[in-house]
Amino acid sequence: MITRRTMLLSMAGAALAPRVGLAATPALITRAIPKSGERLPVIGLGSSATFSRVARSEDVSALRAVLAKLVEMGGTVFDTAPAYGASEEVAGRIAQELGIAQKLFWATKLNVAGWGGGSADPAEAREQLETSLRRAGKSPIDLVQVHNLGDLRTQLPILREYKEKGRVRYVGVTTTIERQYDDLVRLMKSEPLDFIGTDYAIDERGAEQEILPLARDQGIAVLVYAPFGRTRLWQRVKGRQVPDWAREFGAGSWAQFFLKFVASHPAVTAITPATSRPANMADNMGAALGELPDAAMRKRMIELVEGLP
Repeated sequence: MITRRTMLLSMAGAALAPRVGLAATPALITRAIPKSGERLPVIGLGSSATFSRVARSEDVSALRAVLAKLVEMGGTVFDTAPAYGASEEVAGRIAQELGIAQKLFWATKLNVAGWGGGSADPAEAREQLETSLRRAGKSPIDLVQVHNLGDLRTQLPILREYKEKGRVRYVGVTTTIERQYDDLVRLMKSEPLDFIGTDYAIDERGAEQEILPLARDQGIAVLVYAPFGRTRLWQRVKGRQVPDWAREFGAGSWAQFFLKFVASHPAVTAITPATSRPANMADNMGAALGELPDAAMRKRMIELVEGLP
C-alpha cells in the first residue's frame, strides 16, 4: 500500500530525474468559471495556516519553492488575504521575483470591518484594496472577495466599482463561519456574484445541502477552503495507509484521497489547501491528475472516513 511518505519520496526522486526524453506533462483536471467559461486547474494553493506562519519568519525560501512548484506543475490558483498576516505581501514579492505573477490566478480578499459585524470605512477599504493590488504585481487582479461577509453594504459595492473600472476581473464573498451560512445563501440568491469561497471536506459536507447546489443553479464559481478539515482529517488517518481501491481513481496518498473527493463535486471550481512544503504542494497537485471518484466511489469513501475513530 502507498503511504503519504512513500508518495512524497517518489515525487522527490522524480523531480531530480533528467527531463530529456520524458513525456509531456499530463493534463490537469480543470473547471470552468460559470460566468466566463475561463478554465482553472482544480487544485491550487492557499496561504493561511502553515504558509502564513512561515511568511512571518525571516526565511521564506520554502514559500518561494512552494509557489515555484505550483506553477511548474501547471497550477495557477493562489488564494490569500490581508488577514493572513504577511502571506499576501510575501507571496506577492516572491511571485514578482520569480516572474510568475502573470501566470497566477490571484485571489485575495477585502475586509476592514472585521468579522464581528462592524462597519467598514470606505476610504480604509479602498486603501486596503489598493495595497492588495500593488502586492499582486498584476493588473487587473483576478479575484477579490469580501472576507467572511464583512459589511457587505459598504465593501461589495466597492468591489463592483473596481470591476466596472477593469481593475478586478471577478468579485465574490467568502465565509467559513457556520452561523453565516444562511446569510451566504440569501446573498447568492439576491446578488450576481462571480465566486464564493467556503469550507468543504469529506467529513464536513454541510455545503452539499444548499450552498453547492445553489452555486450550480446560479452560475457561481466555488473556491473550497480547508479540504483537510484543517488538521482534523490528518489526525483521523494517522498511522493508516490509503486503501488499495483508491488507486481506481488515481489517489496515491491521503491528501489526494481527500482532495479528489472534494473535486468530484461538480459545483467545485478549485480547491486551495495551504502548505509551506514543496513536496506537499506536488502531492496536492497529483489530485488534479487522472480520474475523479464517481457517485458510488464517493459513497465508499464517505463510509471509510465515517468508520474511523
